[in-house]
Amino acid sequence: MRKLLLVLTMCYAATTSYAQENALWLRYPAISPDGKTIAFGYKGDIYRVDANGGVAIPITIHEAHDMMPVWSHDGKYIAFASDRYGNFDVFVMPATGGTPTRLTYNSAADIPYDFTPDNKQVLFGSSRNAPASNVRFSSGLFDNLYNVPVSGGRSILVSAAGAESAHYNGKGTQIVFQDIKGYEDPWRKHHTSSVTRDIWVYDIAAKTYKQVSGYEGEDREPLFADNDQVFYLSEKGWISQNLFKGSLTDKTKLQQLTRFEKHPVRHLSKSDDNQLCFTWNGEIYTLKEGQQPKKVPVQIFNDGRSSVAKPLPISGNVTEFAMSPNGKEMAFVARGEIFVTSVEGNMTKRITNTPQQERSVAWAPDGKHIVYAAERKGNWDIYQTSIVRSEEPYFFASTILKDEPLIATEAEEFQPLFSPDGKEIAYTEDRNVLRVYNIASKKSRTLLPAGRNFSYSDGDWQFAWSPDGKWIVTDDHQGYFNVSNAAIIAADGKGQTIYPVMSGFGENSNKWAADGKVMTWLSDRNGRRGLARQGATEVDIFGVFFDQEAYDRYKLSKDEFNLLKEKEDNAKKSGKDSATAKKDTAAAPKKPFNPNFDNLDSRIIRMTINSASISDYVLNSDASKVYYMAAFEKGYDLWVTEPRTGETKILAKLGGSPGSIELSKDGNTVFVSNRGSVVKVDATSGKITPVAISTEFLLDQEAERRYIYEHAWKQVEDKFYDPAELKKIDWEAYAKNYARFLPHISNNYDFQELLSELLGELNASHTGGRYYAGRADGDNTAALGLLYDETYTGNGLKVDEVIAGGPFDKAGSKLKKGNIIERIDGEEITAQQDWAILLNRKTGNNILVSIYDPATQKRWDESVKPISGNDEGNLMYKRWVTNMRNMVDKLSGGKVGYVHVQSMNDASFRSAYDEVMGKNREKQALIVDTRFNGGGWLHDDLYNFLSGKAYMNFAPQSHRTKAWEPQTRWTRPSCVLMSESNYSDAHIFPFIYKQDNLGKLIGMPVPGTGTAVWWERQIDPTLVFGIPMVATFGRTGDHPLENTQLEPDIRVPLRYENALTGKDDQLEAAVTEMLKEIK
Repeated sequence: MRKLLLVLTMCYAATTSYAQENALWLRYPAISPDGKTIAFGYKGDIYRVDANGGVAIPITIHEAHDMMPVWSHDGKYIAFASDRYGNFDVFVMPATGGTPTRLTYNSAADIPYDFTPDNKQVLFGSSRNAPASNVRFSSGLFDNLYNVPVSGGRSILVSAAGAESAHYNGKGTQIVFQDIKGYEDPWRKHHTSSVTRDIWVYDIAAKTYKQVSGYEGEDREPLFADNDQVFYLSEKGWISQNLFKGSLTDKTKLQQLTRFEKHPVRHLSKSDDNQLCFTWNGEIYTLKEGQQPKKVPVQIFNDGRSSVAKPLPISGNVTEFAMSPNGKEMAFVARGEIFVTSVEGNMTKRITNTPQQERSVAWAPDGKHIVYAAERKGNWDIYQTSIVRSEEPYFFASTILKDEPLIATEAEEFQPLFSPDGKEIAYTEDRNVLRVYNIASKKSRTLLPAGRNFSYSDGDWQFAWSPDGKWIVTDDHQGYFNVSNAAIIAADGKGQTIYPVMSGFGENSNKWAADGKVMTWLSDRNGRRGLARQGATEVDIFGVFFDQEAYDRYKLSKDEFNLLKEKEDNAKKSGKDSATAKKDTAAAPKKPFNPNFDNLDSRIIRMTINSASISDYVLNSDASKVYYMAAFEKGYDLWVTEPRTGETKILAKLGGSPGSIELSKDGNTVFVSNRGSVVKVDATSGKITPVAISTEFLLDQEAERRYIYEHAWKQVEDKFYDPAELKKIDWEAYAKNYARFLPHISNNYDFQELLSELLGELNASHTGGRYYAGRADGDNTAALGLLYDETYTGNGLKVDEVIAGGPFDKAGSKLKKGNIIERIDGEEITAQQDWAILLNRKTGNNILVSIYDPATQKRWDESVKPISGNDEGNLMYKRWVTNMRNMVDKLSGGKVGYVHVQSMNDASFRSAYDEVMGKNREKQALIVDTRFNGGGWLHDDLYNFLSGKAYMNFAPQSHRTKAWEPQTRWTRPSCVLMSESNYSDAHIFPFIYKQDNLGKLIGMPVPGTGTAVWWERQIDPTLVFGIPMVATFGRTGDHPLENTQLEPDIRVPLRYENALTGKDDQLEAAVTEMLKEIK
């Protein structure tokens, strides 16, 4: 990796040297209708360049992200998407440049695809509610197609099929588009599965849909050609995604026009004379049929504003902290950098200054050194920063610091922790091995070898030195995947490993207390657990005593302890005089403590009286008080319990996020991390005082992105679920190739796509970059809980349905289907206006809605409080489930039950259990709908629930009841509805359901995505990328579920024409099958 890092650095430097002359990572090019000019995106702006190449000229210069230019057919205008108001809206501007006009105002993302043939409207896609007649799952996954006038005005619905990359034919009678069927990263490559995109043609007048591509892999970005033909991109041929020309009438007639290798062709557009334009490997190409692709050289000269480092405040961005031994300083990590701040003052010192990530900070016992893990030079190593000048006692006020690698090998080292005497450092190697480094000898020894622990996310298992430095307590999975137990290992590596508890519930967050005489941990053995195995659990703090005398003393009642304490105090007074006592105490060596590991089961106590969600805890020096962050009410608060008496109270009301805790050495102050800040809490009064962090630092985002890129590449190499599969890919070559584009990226939209392109080469599920670009000042369209007739062209909004549970679903409202909303807050709604303007940022505020009933010709006003789009989305989901349930009930004559499993988590399982054992208790068979389930970890619970076999009946007073054991499991026939939209654990569940022949699988094939993932948040917290880490195998174990498609027993596609008009073919097939089974 170190060698690769050098190569990547050289690639970056070489590219930077000519970045101003030869622009790369050119996005979404669109060739003009006359074929003379190409518009494209670069660094978040729209540029124009001659189709033969040359110097490109910007036509938008804005801090927002402008992208996806689309030409009008007469070449006079360019439409594009921009997030100038916090979300992507459609804008239009003169093709030569000028002031853009905003066309859409809804806070859903709006993406332009085409102009109507008469150039009067822009065709765009937007994730909004489908029409009331639609019975397909209500999801933001599907974009509706709309037309909006170029002059501005209301958007009119064209199709609710869920279409992308849509384009009109020349007559405006048809639209060609790529479909979307489920959840998969759009930049994934090389996969063949049911979820890959296909090309369709929509006949507008007939309202019919026809599939025109037939490859089982990706077919995308279609454009109408001449003579009933279509251009589109396809991975057919197993080379890479290339350009093809196909027939609208015969799927088998397919002509390959390009033969690029290694990288996909992207971003297809064409001129009127069918000159094609696209990108390959970050550059623009053109192609005339019968000729070879021609690269378009593009030069861009800009002011380099995106390369300027910008100040970033640190306060509120703390991700971890560690208190100094004297309690006067606090080291913390923010944005991957280490800082030290004064606890009492407001001086803050930056300790590290690198674009790479530092974490796992820890203090030396003398307070003069800080150790931490850093990913520098392409490897995680342990570094040390030290105070140089003896006259400077504090880091926060220091002038010169020494930074040096302390443990730097070819292996990866994490989580350094000094021994109490400061002579050794415990750490993890390659994430799964526990080692101890001797500073004097510079040698390490292994305490816990590989194969015992499995690290899922970095730093997810812990260890701690005993106060005397003789022992280390560590998590130990013992080679299993689920439960971890506490293991106590001699720090010198000699002797047997001690397992003081060995609970089936496991132990975590293991700590030492009372000078090493007690080990504490968190366990859910007494707490309430989620209905699902992976659901949220309540835990308690437990302790085990390694000293019988300390245990006996701890078990005394309050009165007994007070009497003992009084007796001890009196004995001291009647002894030697204080001066002699001090002298003798100073002279006498401290008696070593030898832990007693026998009969530990009899010396275990529960220290908390109420189970709760506890994020962290700490005990005071004599273990008489336990401080912990627990969520009993809204958010996490700091609680304190006195185990001897059971007295428990809130010490500080924080209402915060799960945080970590440290206690000052004198026991007077509790330090707590809370929502990105750290506060100190008086251990007696509970007074809260923020720890002042007063600094900012210059953030070089280009360097930071370069690091994140390198980090992502290496994380895959270290953690990908199958190293053998990774070796089939020239992973190093791809790293070098995509690194060339980093100097040409100035924003996280482009960077997210770069990460996704790189990770897409893995041909694996759960990959790709994610950018969460939330803006507090962005537009936010409130929702009224209504479905509209979006084909209505008159003034006002025509209501098609009042959604149950929405703002108008109340006793006092007269609003109904067919009514017209004429005004909002007195503002008239006209056809020349996007009505979303009138609901912008009005969530939770009372508004006045003026309504007209055409049937009665009456008008009236109603006052309502709009809800958020997310809340309306939840109502739409409930509406869909209700419709499905009612359809099943009607089709089966009440004999068959229905339940939808929304996600593979505890909340969804509770809902499913409630539905099945409640509303469906009397049903003779059950349809379990898992369509559009994005995964989680519920397969075992759901499988067990549906695999019940009746084995015992009850008869009170000789009356045979309907109740059979098992009473908490379904024992009658069932089937599973599934589709291309099942993902991750929603693939695993139907797989094991079929493996054990529990029932039929009905619907469409499920892509092979049954792999566990770690979505790792980056030092830039708006960025996340996925690493598929844990493969799953069925009972035969021949192949992992990853990339192994699951076929249904009864294959039923969901046809557009039917779903959009109220008919669910898959659901009907399931009802038919269940009725056969219960005859």
